[in-house]
Amino acid sequence: MKNHFTLLIFISILSLLSCNSNQDVKSSDQQVDTSSIAAGQASVMDETSDPNIVQVASSSKDHSTLVTAVKAAGLIDVLSSTGPFTVFGPTNTAFDKLPAGTLDDLLKRENQADLKNILEYHTYVGVLKTDYIQDGQSFEMVNGGKISITKKGDKIMINGKATISTSIPTSNGVIHVIDEVLLP
Repeated sequence: MKNHFTLLIFISILSLLSCNSNQDVKSSDQQVDTSSIAAGQASVMDETSDPNIVQVASSSKDHSTLVTAVKAAGLIDVLSSTGPFTVFGPTNTAFDKLPAGTLDDLLKRENQADLKNILEYHTYVGVLKTDYIQDGQSFEMVNGGKISITKKGDKIMINGKATISTSIPTSNGVIHVIDEVLLP
């Protein structure tokens, strides 16, 4: 009987201690620094995971213009999120093919909606692997527009104009490197 009474007291003390420690946790939770929370998914630093679409594009010297455009359109956090996404990523040379002044105009704050629309036309929700892309297919892009696929041998063309030169898998999808900017 004495052992049962001792055990009951011990359990009561543990219960009281756990209640007090929960109160401490609650009060310390109220003092959490939230200044970094608004930074978004792109601000997460992770040296061990595979890089996402934005990280891969940012590390490519051939996609600096695309990264600048993604930043200007406010799409960094979206393309850094879980996805999965397929991005048809124009190279810097592809952007250079646009009429003079077009890119500069699109990068202006007042044209952010137009730039975002163009970049969303380069983005598909899901992973489109080149092995599964067939001639004659069409896909609805994030902006609601559709792209059409043409295959000639091993070449895959988007809208009869842009050619996929390589594909880069990422942790949240794939980037198909293309040689033209797709315009909706």
